[in-house]
Amino acid sequence: MTKQQVTVPDIGGAEGAEVIELLVAVGDEISVDQSLIVLESDKASMEIPSTVAGVLVELLVTEGQELAEGAPLAVIEVAGDTAAVPEPQAVDSETLAEVIIESAPAESAPSVAAEAADAVSSRVPVPDIGTDEAVEVIELSVKVGDTVAEGDSLVVLESDKASMEVPAPFGGEITEIQVSEGDSVKQGDALLLIKTSAAPQQEPVVAVPPMPAEVAPAIAPAAPVPKPQVAAPLEADAVESSGGIYAGPAVRKLAREFGVTLAEVSGSGPRGRLLKEDLQKYVQDRLNKPATATAGGAGLPLVPEMDFSRFGEVDITQRSKLDKLTASNMQRSWLNVPHVTQNDSADITELEAFRASMKVEAERRSVKLTPMPFLIKALAVALRDHPKFCSSLADGGDALVYKKYIHIGMAVDTPAGLMVPVIRDADKKSVWDLAEEILELAGKAKERKLSPAQMQGGCFTISSLGNIGGTGFTPIVNTPEVGILGVSRADIQPVWDGQDFAPRKMLPLSLSYDHRVINGGDAGRFMTQLVALLSDIRHLIM
Repeated sequence: MTKQQVTVPDIGGAEGAEVIELLVAVGDEISVDQSLIVLESDKASMEIPSTVAGVLVELLVTEGQELAEGAPLAVIEVAGDTAAVPEPQAVDSETLAEVIIESAPAESAPSVAAEAADAVSSRVPVPDIGTDEAVEVIELSVKVGDTVAEGDSLVVLESDKASMEVPAPFGGEITEIQVSEGDSVKQGDALLLIKTSAAPQQEPVVAVPPMPAEVAPAIAPAAPVPKPQVAAPLEADAVESSGGIYAGPAVRKLAREFGVTLAEVSGSGPRGRLLKEDLQKYVQDRLNKPATATAGGAGLPLVPEMDFSRFGEVDITQRSKLDKLTASNMQRSWLNVPHVTQNDSADITELEAFRASMKVEAERRSVKLTPMPFLIKALAVALRDHPKFCSSLADGGDALVYKKYIHIGMAVDTPAGLMVPVIRDADKKSVWDLAEEILELAGKAKERKLSPAQMQGGCFTISSLGNIGGTGFTPIVNTPEVGILGVSRADIQPVWDGQDFAPRKMLPLSLSYDHRVINGGDAGRFMTQLVALLSDIRHLIM
């Protein structure tokens, strides 16, 4: 019985790889090519096979350990006597050089030197991917003209079981890409061409003539070591894939280092594949959130997931990006802003009578004159007279930023979700100007044609339910703003005029504000002026 040590074979040029799983235990009967451990580098995961058969007597590694090529893995007791492989004898560089020079034809020397001096393009094929079946190219990580270093990702391949990044075997410039996203490729198929300053030394071909018997043992190659195969998906990966999570080994490794649950991260790659940039952005966003804004919201426990299909038929649809972004913003605002909502009603009987009288003029101008332009005009006057409602907290709450402009956001309900275009300098525009701009921005919002600039810079927001219904609601402040006005459906109500009840058209208003900045007195004075302006629009020109 002899004991032999198994070491880490060539792992594709990776500087180091992490042991993520031990597949055997001391005392196990090991066969040749049986997998011992699973390693994972920045580019791929791979199972390391045994080169001998026998009984495992010692494991020399632990999970989480970083290993490089040649590192000892295990000691295996082999049955019977095994001839020891002779230790390579030292061969001085001059002797080896003489052997190689003598083996090369003399006339080939100039051409070899010329090739070394000139840049050449070398083909990069699909490496050993652990299967003979075709896999799909799901992402091209480079383009023609890019300069890559050894180990940089070139393409991403995906099979039914796993995804794999193909690294550059050497550095250089990309001169041609020979595959496209969606192509199916197999091991050995050409991926692209890389131009290098000299032919890559990846697969040197040197014809060495037979050497004398006394020299041959000195440089005889060691027993062949089987190439590591790409690891079959781990059990954890299978769970992630079943949940629709697609991520390469490098991304999963980075997620473990960050302590991030992949299910919480949105992927921006093809088919929703998670990229390193997605993880970095997720971590950055989490770090930028206030300390109280945890995943469950101010330390609150998360609502558990429930399988509703147990109770009957269900239909699951994915929310749009805009819908999820709105929900995230709403939750952040609700958790961070101490909301107070103040309700009142404005008598718009005279306003509606005036608006009806302007119908012919509106048709002549090709403008639809709704109550909204009057609301925004009155709101602009109230904001001008109460500048605290046009402020925002700064310096961690130690300062207030007073804005000397009045830009009012207008919430618009669209098929894709809630959008808030901003009407700039509302206090400087006439009711007709506002009517035209409202119609234009609402149309762009519903057609998803708003630019980012048209949805930024608001000081205050108005959210109108129009004729949808309701007598009041609590709109959520659109931080970093400090106030928002909710408008419900106008209705005819009996109002006491001092002698009798008279039918008046009343408009319910709901003012939500950030109580860290606005107090009840501020809100009361603001609402009183706003109601007065809407009840008698002649005050708008004063």
